[in-house]
Amino acid sequence: MKTPRTTPSRLAKRAVYDEETIHAILDEGLFCTVSYVSDGEPRAIPTAYGREGNRLFIHGSVGSHFIRELENGGPVCLTVTLVDGLVLAKSGFSHSVNYRSVVVFARAEKVENGEEKVKALARITDQLVPGRWECLRPETESEVRKTTVLAFPLEEASAKVRTGGPNDEPEDLALPIWSGVIPVRTVRDQPQPDATSAGLPLPAHLA
Repeated sequence: MKTPRTTPSRLAKRAVYDEETIHAILDEGLFCTVSYVSDGEPRAIPTAYGREGNRLFIHGSVGSHFIRELENGGPVCLTVTLVDGLVLAKSGFSHSVNYRSVVVFARAEKVENGEEKVKALARITDQLVPGRWECLRPETESEVRKTTVLAFPLEEASAKVRTGGPNDEPEDLALPIWSGVIPVRTVRDQPQPDATSAGLPLPAHLA
């Protein structure tokens, strides 16, 4: 949704507001940064998350100071950034980054229903490792009780995207300085088993 808070003050042409783009970026990310104010001081905490429909979920211990602060319902800003390339220009001033990012303004909604909590925890787990939840033992009632799940509506959210090469100044184009893009991507290496799994076959979802 386009609001004064989701409208960039600079390079507004890079802003995107459609759900398809926002959801795709969130679904590819692994961690979000949650920014809020506590006792008059700013805080910014990175944490795992998961998206289901038009809500983003995070979780934590019921005793977590961070989670309890958010549970109070104060304003929160959540951000996710994916870096796709380093843009090298012919001057330091014109260097840039190709990226896709999402900013969400929301207030936390505590998930009280036990079944819904478990579904949210499954979504957070599968966000990090798709297909992982189905391989795990079920959560115990005690574990569910000890965990707080918070949901954030994605009603006030926007994406910002940069693609392409450097935007050099016209007078710099003829300079004999290399310019272009260094692609950046996240790669998952071969899983490494611990001692208890050394003899087990690698699950299909990790292959």
